[in-house]
Amino acid sequence: MKGALQIEPRNRHSYYLMLRLKLWWNAWKEFGSKLVRHPTALFGAVVIMIFILMAIFAPYLAPYGPDEGTLDNRLLAPAWMEGGTSAHIFGGDELGRDLLSRIIYGIRISLLVGFVTVGISVTLGILFGVIAGYYRGWFDNIVSRFGDLLLAFPFLIFAIGMMAATGPGFGNLVFALTFKGWVEFFRLVRGEMLSEKTKEYVEAAKITGQRNFAIMVSEVLPNIIHSVIVLATLRMGFMIIMEASLSYLGLGIQDQAAWGSMIKAGKDYMMNAWWISTFPGLFLLTLVLAINMLGEGLRDILDPRLRTDQ
Repeated sequence: MKGALQIEPRNRHSYYLMLRLKLWWNAWKEFGSKLVRHPTALFGAVVIMIFILMAIFAPYLAPYGPDEGTLDNRLLAPAWMEGGTSAHIFGGDELGRDLLSRIIYGIRISLLVGFVTVGISVTLGILFGVIAGYYRGWFDNIVSRFGDLLLAFPFLIFAIGMMAATGPGFGNLVFALTFKGWVEFFRLVRGEMLSEKTKEYVEAAKITGQRNFAIMVSEVLPNIIHSVIVLATLRMGFMIIMEASLSYLGLGIQDQAAWGSMIKAGKDYMMNAWWISTFPGLFLLTLVLAINMLGEGLRDILDPRLRTDQ
């Protein structure tokens, strides 16, 4: 057509790449502006960022090593109580280790478990969900029935059984949590794919000759990823709680400064050394609450149809 914009074939790929990057940049700018105007999500994001920075700079923030201690500080009271000292702000644990230092290092365990388990679960859920929802057939039947079987077991009971069979440790803990954790992402992505693949833009992509893989990744996935992000944020807090629960039961991480094992260690001293269990529990509560606040805020920001006030 005369006067129409002509793009050389050799420059077409670069043009569409730059256009896509510009669209993504604009989307991020819009998301940032909405996040700033959403107090709940902003507060949760700030608290989470503080925890992440504490985890990264733990060797510089913690006054002592996580396993460094002396029996002279055994059951040492916090600094503001009688018998306490400013050298150990939160006091000492049952082995004389600095409680504040162990809590700071424990942030690393909780966040690492949350990010790794959710990351693997999201990857598997998207992969299986996109293929099953788009192609259906025998693959969909097998994966869906296997997912239904896993959902028949309560998550904690299932994780306890897995950890009892494999033994404690970080790797086994991640395996136990992700073995069942991917199912919810699979069901979400599969359902969204079943809905989206019948819409006009997918039919238009097929008419233009795009391959199925390109349609799934470039056309459909960007339209459903916001739901995955919201679910992933909320499930991260759940995974951190699961890690703490398993560590409390002696089935999770025992050889490192994990919050769950710290809470368990202090349960026998609640009458005379309540701080051993209380402070790790408060940090766990704060982190999970911040994650849930961010998740609820992201639900409002990324999908206004799901606002709780409507």
